[in-house]
Amino acid sequence: MGLFARDVQVCVVSSGSSGNCTYIGDGHAGVLIDCGLATKQVMTRLAEVGLGDAPIDAVLVTHEHSDHVGAAGVLSRALAKRGKPVPFLMTAGTAGALQPRCVPDGIELVEAGDTVEVRHLRAECFPVPHDTRDPVGWRVHIGNVTIGVVTDLGRPTRLVVDKLSGCDLAVLEFNHDEDLLLEGPYPYWLKQRIKSNHGHLSNRQAAELLTDALSPRLRTLILGHLSEENNRPEHALAAAGAVLRAAGAHEHVAVHVAEQHRARGPFQVRTDHW
Repeated sequence: MGLFARDVQVCVVSSGSSGNCTYIGDGHAGVLIDCGLATKQVMTRLAEVGLGDAPIDAVLVTHEHSDHVGAAGVLSRALAKRGKPVPFLMTAGTAGALQPRCVPDGIELVEAGDTVEVRHLRAECFPVPHDTRDPVGWRVHIGNVTIGVVTDLGRPTRLVVDKLSGCDLAVLEFNHDEDLLLEGPYPYWLKQRIKSNHGHLSNRQAAELLTDALSPRLRTLILGHLSEENNRPEHALAAAGAVLRAAGAHEHVAVHVAEQHRARGPFQVRTDHW
């Protein structure tokens, strides 16, 4: 499970409009954030990066869109067969908006602002502006390491800036290039939804958020939820890289692009807590 037994490991199993899932753990406990692709794919991709036996002690759900929670029903039963039922943590708004096929066993309700314990991990959720019932972002604390997953938000907020600034590794949405979106094939109503204050972050907006949130703690930045139709990895990397260079942080912050069709990672973050 890595060079150091208590290293925090992060694997972005999938990220994009067709499915989202991120694993965070340290070899002794772990969580998934979202489960928006087929359960078989989740397990296969984790195995492909050496995390096939990694513990999954909870699933933290951000919101009810199927690309974030579509596999919850099947996954809950599959995880139960591995040993014990696993709680699926989500807000009441999210739980009430789930499609029947997505309803997992073992829903545990949280409110935005809550911090819950999952074995020795602490998971903290906070509100984000998105066009769903009660969406949240998540931060996971393991020892002195903090991992943040912040996607599916239409605009930066002061709270999101504060949460991101405390992260050692962050998965941050760089959803679309504004020109590609406007010139692309999407219908007008969908373009307006994506651009709205409760839609998705553009490269420009994500760069502005990163500028405000950048701190000496950040060591790994993963650009997430890129649109395959309305963005290009090189555009997202250029936007993030400009921020890091302007702040003199480009030499100590590693930047990666999450992918839709294969897992990225595991990325390791050393903790001195243990």
